[in-house]
Amino acid sequence: MSTPPKDPVDAIVDQWAVARPDLDTAAMEVFGRISRIARAMGDRAERAYAPYGISRGEFDVLATLRRSGEPYSLSPRELSSTLMLTTGGMTGRLDKLERASLLRRSPDPHDRRALRVTLTEDGRKVVDQAVAAGLAVQQRAISVLDAQKVGQLADLLRELLPGATQE
Repeated sequence: MSTPPKDPVDAIVDQWAVARPDLDTAAMEVFGRISRIARAMGDRAERAYAPYGISRGEFDVLATLRRSGEPYSLSPRELSSTLMLTTGGMTGRLDKLERASLLRRSPDPHDRRALRVTLTEDGRKVVDQAVAAGLAVQQRAISVLDAQKVGQLADLLRELLPGATQE
């Protein structure tokens, strides 16, 4: 099995080894690469969604509604908590998506004080096309790995996630 070529993270780690040989940089190697991959894939996803007239953030709203199942409707609070957004941040996204007729806001039939956000038919079509385009980008990126390695990587990241997300 051959060693992969050196990458920019290796260069950073090598510099730290000279400047601070006392540091254990194993975590830097992992998270430096995760960060670079996340940034690159986020940019690629943004480009994949652009032909559908939506940004990554707007895709996230539409995709959350789509995944919620029929009737593809959630409260703004449910959307905000799922997407970890403030209500102000959510309002801006909802305004834009509503103007584009990709979702609609209506009174909640069970609570006069509340609203429901519902995916429109146009919104469903857009998110279905956009998710396929985004997945194609992701699949091209992981095609450098065989199926076994993809599974191993997914398992390792699943194990790592709790440690990375707790304070």
